[in-house]
Amino acid sequence: MTLEACTGALREHDPDRFGAVLAAQPQDRAGLLTLYALNLEVARAPFQSNEPGLAEIRLQWWIDRLEEMGRGTPPPLHDVLTPLWDAWGQGAGALSGLPEARRRDCERQPLRDADAVIAYVDATAGPLMAAAARLCGTPEGAMDIVALQARGAGLAAWLRALPKLQAMGLGLPQPDPDAARALAGTARDALRLAARRHRRIKGRAAPALYPGPRVPRLLSEIASGRVDPFVETPGISPFQRRASLARLGLTGRWWR
Repeated sequence: MTLEACTGALREHDPDRFGAVLAAQPQDRAGLLTLYALNLEVARAPFQSNEPGLAEIRLQWWIDRLEEMGRGTPPPLHDVLTPLWDAWGQGAGALSGLPEARRRDCERQPLRDADAVIAYVDATAGPLMAAAARLCGTPEGAMDIVALQARGAGLAAWLRALPKLQAMGLGLPQPDPDAARALAGTARDALRLAARRHRRIKGRAAPALYPGPRVPRLLSEIASGRVDPFVETPGISPFQRRASLARLGLTGRWWR
């Protein structure tokens, strides 16, 4: 097993993080690739069965394997877990919170309100970005900035995916434009606070904190009411994606 499977999955299903990995320092790339490939797998696990009980069993499998790795037991040969073990070793045990946070997805229930959305994003996007930032040398004293950046980027990603989430019954109980605008405002505030403190983050960690392309504009469009994320969110063109990633690679600027 090699990094090829992780690279292929990330390139196809998460091109923004794949591009950010390419901008990372060479010693960080394997760790980031395997971390993000793991995130793809655990995010999909709850939806690989229509039965909530079976979906939770699939998710539990990932939790069990990661906890075993944390105790020093290598995983069975696997396209993601084997290279993850090579890159993270026993440190992979600390990643068991990623699938744990996805348990509620097995229930196929909407989030009750905007506060529940923020809590869900903090529990999913937060630990993922924190793990990536630590891998890239971010000290614990700067993790408050990472948490803010993760909240802003995670809420933007959730809002972008909202038309699909709503159709699957995983959005809000009813379309609520006021809640969407409030979430966009919360995301903008978090990103702005993180940006004000960016000097505490070393340049090596820029790929780990990259929020993706067109994030500030999307949040402004939703907050102002110009875009209804319950109906449709603007797509990202190949040019926009390339330009955003080029800016990251050339300047190391993750904040807006």
